[in-house]
Amino acid sequence: MLMPLHRNGNLSMVYFQDFVLEGFEGGLETQALFFAIFLTLYMVTVLGNLAMIVVITLDARLHSPMYFFLKNLSFLDLCYSSVIAPNALANFFYPPKVITFAGCATQLFFFSLLATTEAFLLGVMAYDRFMAICSPLHYPITMCPSACTLLVLGSYCGGCLNSVVQTTFTFRLSFCSSNRINHFFCDVPPLLQLACGNTTINELLLFGICGLIIVGVALVILISYGYITVTILRMHSAAGRRKVFSTCGSHMTAVTLFFGTVFVMYAQPGAIESMDQGKVVSVFYTLVIPMLNPLIYSLRNKDVQEALQRLGQKHMATLRMCWRKCVLRAGWRPRRDSEL
Repeated sequence: MLMPLHRNGNLSMVYFQDFVLEGFEGGLETQALFFAIFLTLYMVTVLGNLAMIVVITLDARLHSPMYFFLKNLSFLDLCYSSVIAPNALANFFYPPKVITFAGCATQLFFFSLLATTEAFLLGVMAYDRFMAICSPLHYPITMCPSACTLLVLGSYCGGCLNSVVQTTFTFRLSFCSSNRINHFFCDVPPLLQLACGNTTINELLLFGICGLIIVGVALVILISYGYITVTILRMHSAAGRRKVFSTCGSHMTAVTLFFGTVFVMYAQPGAIESMDQGKVVSVFYTLVIPMLNPLIYSLRNKDVQEALQRLGQKHMATLRMCWRKCVLRAGWRPRRDSEL
């Protein structure tokens, strides 16, 4: 990384190989508190999303397009929180808080890839609900396994394209005056603050592409749920309406949380200058939302709750069977009252 510095009126070139992630300010007690918060959020995120992936994979009744997309959503939440949290946790008690130039670029690339893919996937999930509720007769054909796979791959391709553009244009800049990033992970806005060149193109790309993605996906979601709402109101079955509202309500909650925080961070002018606010917002979409998504979809979804119960009962039965086999092999049996 080339960083030009002015010394005594002359331009000299200094090469830096590392960035420093400043993270959150505060003494040892404050850092310990942040560490405990981050660790708790990350552990719940990992356990919750792994549980969703395992349950959907093992329960044949959940092998439908909706749960296929939900499993991919859990995978994305697990991955993109893992891109950020482990390094952030290490930096709370490791004073240098250093990340290499290549490590910073890699973290930005994968974070941008996974977060953008999740945005597209939320739009795909809304389209899936639209087809299932508004066109149930065509749903099995339209949302066949190959179509679902292509939609997920398309989401990843869109995420990869945005990630390549953002990472390439960000790290083509020269960074001067400081290598200290005012954030707890490598992201575009805090990196642009360190750039010594003109960042107008980068800001236009950030706000333009992110704004286009947010607005485009939001329109797909709003139109889908507009048709869904009309269809629900026409239903004669109150139980059917409640079930549909429960399923769609979970998705709309996840969409509102994700796009609300992302819009504040990336799609409004002035976001680059307010990095203290940006750190707090970043905690929400990197840790809090990935932690909440499994809870939102499991607590409001009877199918997932029943699948969790079946999986628990199955494992308990397996444990009892293993225990009995171990007892028989050991030749031990409990004494009856008549033998005492």
